[in-house]
Amino acid sequence: MGDPMPSRTPEMVGPANLPTPLGDFKVHAFRHDDLDGEHAVLTHGDPANQDAALCRIHSACLTGDAFHSLRCDCGAQFDTALETIHDEGHGLLIYLNQEGRGIGLFNKIRAYTLQDDGHDTVEANEKLGLPADARTYTAAAHILETLDIQRVRLMTNNPDKVNALENEGITVEERLPLLVNQDEHARAYLGAKRDRLGHLLPP
Repeated sequence: MGDPMPSRTPEMVGPANLPTPLGDFKVHAFRHDDLDGEHAVLTHGDPANQDAALCRIHSACLTGDAFHSLRCDCGAQFDTALETIHDEGHGLLIYLNQEGRGIGLFNKIRAYTLQDDGHDTVEANEKLGLPADARTYTAAAHILETLDIQRVRLMTNNPDKVNALENEGITVEERLPLLVNQDEHARAYLGAKRDRLGHLLPP
């Protein structure tokens, strides 16, 4: 007899109130041995009672989210998503613990050094023997199920994220683009995301 299948239900704590400069939210934390550590969710209003919850799935980016780096669009996407959720009155942002498109902070900084020498973000990862994008969205799907959300309007430029969620049984009713941070420092990075990773970004 084989091992039992792991439960899809992660452990959850919260919600707790989380006032921010972008509005008042509720915060939950989730963890599961099979879901790569601990993750956070910010909610506003009652997203579970919407036909399709407004949702952002955001992978951790210490340099962009906390240090306000202009090398990427992560921090600007994070802020814009929270503002959009707050303005709409209902929604959630799932903050996944997968730094550097899943390669971790140490390797991300190694890749930055290679990018400083002229490699694009994909080439830098490949030169380190790493995948261009190692992220998965199973944890996000489990979290949505735990919150009783099966249908979302997803804020993303990444079609792979849409496909991954739908493969996990979550219906993506609409993809909403997040076109932010056209700063010159991020131009090469955004171009590589568009041309090498298939993100839906303007030229």
